[in-house]
Amino acid sequence: MPRFAAGIEYDGTDFVGWQTQRSGRSVQSALVAAVSAVADEHVDVHGAGRTDAGVHAWRQVAHFDAAAKRTTRQWLLGINSNLPDDMAVRWVTPVGADFDARRSALSRTYRYRIVSSPTRPVLARRGAWWVRDALDPAEMSAAAVQWLGERDFSAFRAAGCQSSTPMRCLSSVEISRDGPGMRLDFTANAFLYHMVRNLVGTLVHIGCGRAPAHWAGELLASRDRTLAPATAPARGLTLMAVSYPDACGLPVDAERACIMRSSEVTVRP
Repeated sequence: MPRFAAGIEYDGTDFVGWQTQRSGRSVQSALVAAVSAVADEHVDVHGAGRTDAGVHAWRQVAHFDAAAKRTTRQWLLGINSNLPDDMAVRWVTPVGADFDARRSALSRTYRYRIVSSPTRPVLARRGAWWVRDALDPAEMSAAAVQWLGERDFSAFRAAGCQSSTPMRCLSSVEISRDGPGMRLDFTANAFLYHMVRNLVGTLVHIGCGRAPAHWAGELLASRDRTLAPATAPARGLTLMAVSYPDACGLPVDAERACIMRSSEVTVRP
């Protein structure tokens, strides 16, 4: 059957996460129902990453196989007409039979937003972590650079992680000011369960002056999750992009690419 890829955006606040579960709203279940309605038969949908409950996505990528004869415009409009208001498909495109949203991906980029203010934010409350203390981006950058490259991230791996290996390649961390707060962008080949949120929790701990920057490297070397600070809240995390080889032929979103490049502090190997 023909295979299609789709780019999905969603507000994860009221979802139990990407993956279909026995109870609660999941992004995957909502998408399966919408695609199946357009195809007039049940269609399975597979995503690039399993975002957790409360985590958002600006560009999640998924694929599905369907025999129904529909144009890409019909798929796009039909799927969106069957989706809830807190999610939308931005594009649909035909892909090769060997394309797999998860296995074909080269890297994922997640953004974490923080509001640093003595008073609680209102408009940003669903999409950012409120931190009362001022943050030092220089200290946070000095900490993050110690994590770059192929590393054992056991110290930042949640207990429920099912990955067969703790090894991941963190290729970049970009830290930028965002009004009264900060944006932290992490790009890696893949991430462990709660890995980004655990990294953010450590960076905030250091940025607030509660530990020196070199402690980030010591924590990584310890491979002991119990030594690290608390996990950052899910609401501040957004899946920003999933990158694929050019040969896959997926659309390039110029606006999102421009936003992804707007950073003040860049940490690379």
